[in-house]
Amino acid sequence: MAAKTVTIEEAQTHLPELLTLVGQGKEVIIAKGKEPFAKLILLPQSKDDKTQTPRVFGEYKGEIWVSGDFDVPLPDQFWLGSSGK
Repeated sequence: MAAKTVTIEEAQTHLPELLTLVGQGKEVIIAKGKEPFAKLILLPQSKDDKTQTPRVFGEYKGEIWVSGDFDVPLPDQFWLGSSGK
């Protein structure tokens, strides 16, 4: 699926047509000058969509951890920089 690239001015002028393309599953890249700046894509369906994979409680148990000292205050040097001022 090749994305369509348009300038900001073209996007402003042809927004309804671009949204139709996005609705058909195509991506639209908006360029600022010659550089890509933003991408229009179709959002996933609402949370009520029954095709979503259900979440499984405990699926990632043991894969995430928090250091025991995560809430220890950071030293002043961290906040003030190496000069200490």
